[in-house]
Amino acid sequence: MKKENQVNITPIILTVLRILIGWHFLYEGFIKLAMPDWTSYHYLMESKWLFSGFFHWITANQTALAVADFLNIWGLILIGIGLFLGMFTRLASISGTFLLVMYYMANPPFASSTASPEGHYFIINKDMIEAGILIVLATIRTDFTWGLDRWLKTLFQKRKEKQFPAKDNHEILDTGINSRRELIKNLAVVPLFGAAFFGMAKKIGWLSFEEEGLKQADAVSSASIMTRRVVDLGELKGKVPMGKIKHAKISRVIPGGNLVAGFAHARDLIYVSTWIKNYFTDEKVIETLWLYEACGINTTIMRTDEQTIRILKEFWRRGGKIQWLAQTYPKDDDLSNIQIAIDNGAMGAFVMGNIADKLVYNNQMDFLAKPIEFIRSQGLIAGTAAHSINLPKRCLEYGIEPDFFMKTMHHDNYWSAHPKENRDEYIVNADDYSLDHNQQHDNIWCVDAQDTSDFFKTSKIPWIAYKIMAAGAIKPAEGFRYAFENGADFTCVGMFDFQVIDNANIVHDTINANLKRERKWYG
Repeated sequence: MKKENQVNITPIILTVLRILIGWHFLYEGFIKLAMPDWTSYHYLMESKWLFSGFFHWITANQTALAVADFLNIWGLILIGIGLFLGMFTRLASISGTFLLVMYYMANPPFASSTASPEGHYFIINKDMIEAGILIVLATIRTDFTWGLDRWLKTLFQKRKEKQFPAKDNHEILDTGINSRRELIKNLAVVPLFGAAFFGMAKKIGWLSFEEEGLKQADAVSSASIMTRRVVDLGELKGKVPMGKIKHAKISRVIPGGNLVAGFAHARDLIYVSTWIKNYFTDEKVIETLWLYEACGINTTIMRTDEQTIRILKEFWRRGGKIQWLAQTYPKDDDLSNIQIAIDNGAMGAFVMGNIADKLVYNNQMDFLAKPIEFIRSQGLIAGTAAHSINLPKRCLEYGIEPDFFMKTMHHDNYWSAHPKENRDEYIVNADDYSLDHNQQHDNIWCVDAQDTSDFFKTSKIPWIAYKIMAAGAIKPAEGFRYAFENGADFTCVGMFDFQVIDNANIVHDTINANLKRERKWYG
């Protein structure tokens, strides 16, 4: 009697488990289908384990990402339907197992320090648990659980028995297979599926105008760690164009590191730097670096400090390739900060603008020449930044020819620009004779735009223009165009993750448009 009860209850348990997993697949598929801006980009971008390079390649290729999103959505839906209705159960189970294994390999719990909405796991998560159940379902007879597979086999068996009657038929699907009760059991999944679909469609907003807003509801699953729209690579018009400084291939737009470091020119808003530091966690920075690469941006300018090195090393460990152009801080003969950048993977380095400006102002040109030559001697591209056009002029007069200059460049046609009559290219702090552009109300960084443009018309040294938007006072399209038309070969801009695609599109369109540019492209 006990054995008979065990035989009868096992199909019930497995049927319930099959339906529950089918429901989970269905819901995840339909909720993504209902969100036109959903993408698997973020999940794939965060891959840190096996085949992470392949997953990252998908995020960087618009066509591959579109295919991945399509297969993800419709794979979930079709597998869910098969499991829910018990139709093509073995195929659905095998396909579902494969999909779950891919989710697990992309982001296993032991490779992530981030807790999921359900909690933090070490090795076992719901992907592995569901995959284990599907493996069991894939190995048993498709007619062992109730559903359409079992019902169809019943019909075929009836027809076979009519055509080829046999004295003894030992192929028993279950007791009472020909009974009306058996038919109800097998087809009960159909109205259950209808009720589930109706409830799901109503929740999503497909069946109710009042619930239209629910279309943007998040559904978090293995393939959707982050589903709320931040970026949409489908909006990318094309990869950012490239240039070269010596042997180094560099994107024409180079993201700056001030936002990551928390240094924000926000005038009187003293809380902004703290806010930025809280926003740009290590994981957010890494996510943004992946986005750079997806848009064709292959280089970033960041400070030489512990935070930068920690984040970049982790990004590179996960398979990232972005190049680090290091902002360094030499002091007299002390080049240890530059050595730190070299030792930790920088492909190039430059002397920070304020430091270089001060050296030129104090006529200490040797202390500017030494770090540039040291950087170059280590096989890196070497340069210097400047706020004053006097710096590159003096460098060439002194015989210093860096591999590139960085020079501020923006117009002054914005309402908050410091009045012309009060501008001074060198604002000197009386205590230590250091340049202090905060005395310019922290709102203008290039007081010599025309001189800068004229100087670089006669120079073949590549030029990276920075502060091109005057800390947000100038619109991006206007700032990029002004810099490129006035001779800049590259631009350095600070940007949040949600601004990356827009900026990449602006640079793509601007460079491919008819620029009123007199200077040849160098680099």
